Amino acid sequence: MAGQHGDERAVRDEVTAARRVVVKIGSSSLTTASGGLDADRVDALVDVLVTAREAKEVVLVSSGAIAAGLAPLGLERRPRDLARQQAAASVGQGLLVARYTASFARHGVRVGQVLLTTDDVSRRAHYRNAYRTLDKLLAMGALPVVNENDTVATDEIRFGDNDRLAALVAHLVHADLLVLLSDVDGLYDGDPRKPGTRRIEEVAGPADLEGVEIGSAGRAGVGTGGMVTKVEAAGIATAAGIPVVLTSATHAADALAGRVTGTLFHRTGKRSADRLLWLAHASTPRGALRLDAGAVRAVVERRTSLLPAGLTGVEGHFAAGDPVDLVDEDGVTVARGLVNFDARELPRLLGRSTRELAAELGPAYEREVVHRDDLVVLR
Repeated sequence: MAGQHGDERAVRDEVTAARRVVVKIGSSSLTTASGGLDADRVDALVDVLVTAREAKEVVLVSSGAIAAGLAPLGLERRPRDLARQQAAASVGQGLLVARYTASFARHGVRVGQVLLTTDDVSRRAHYRNAYRTLDKLLAMGALPVVNENDTVATDEIRFGDNDRLAALVAHLVHADLLVLLSDVDGLYDGDPRKPGTRRIEEVAGPADLEGVEIGSAGRAGVGTGGMVTKVEAAGIATAAGIPVVLTSATHAADALAGRVTGTLFHRTGKRSADRLLWLAHASTPRGALRLDAGAVRAVVERRTSLLPAGLTGVEGHFAAGDPVDLVDEDGVTVARGLVNFDARELPRLLGRSTRELAAELGPAYEREVVHRDDLVVLR
């Protein structure tokens, strides 16, 4: 097959310079075909991460909880319904962390479990708590093991895949590098199982992906991700100033040492405010606010707060602090923000000035519907 691995003497400066790295491992790289944890695979990964910790701080985002819970519950394959997925996660998460705890203990390294849902980290106060916990674990010499809290997550508050979670965690902890490990050794320009396809060594930006056929399925059938989610996660991270290496778990040591392996996605943007990245990529809108043309221009072009005077309609059931979409007169989403009012309060505020509302309803109503610091433009 063309385009395997480059000059092993070459190094990637973006990787070797990284001092804090998030590593994501997929279910298929940790489990057997029947769904149970593969102790040898876990130990191999842990050995690589312990070596990497000599020069870098490491946060591990690990899939595998649901997959690990399948066999103990007598399930032959990953269930489709949420309730059984949660049951499998409940059994499997304990097995997964126990396996990591025992494996890292061989090297005298302690691990700390951190389970997240989008609701935990898209709200103003909660994301600070998540950062403080992860940062303190690293400062105290522990290695955080992060996973989605599948046991309690509902469809409305799920990340959906750990690739996206890993990209957002990388931004949250101010990481210098994200490494995505799977059962494929990089991004190919077609189906890697077919002859003549080529591994893409570097991606400088979205233009490099034009015409690339990106597959959606892993080989093992125990995870939710695929190449599509990995490329999307790489896009989130690189837009936030974090380079990404995508390769197979068997090449993890090379990836973390900076040797040329897999696909390197170069950073395309700069860091933005933490909550805004979560708001754009991890939040599920609980409703929508319809804006008139003037309000759309103010929010999108001038980056101002949304005031009641620019509102023409309200959709959905939400409470103050919930994420909502801001849509134009044609129903196209132009921004997302954290709303300062309950849905039931807003109808009587439509199209009215804050001064008028304060005079009639009191000073509590002389405020923005969505403050510009709690708003991210999406177009």
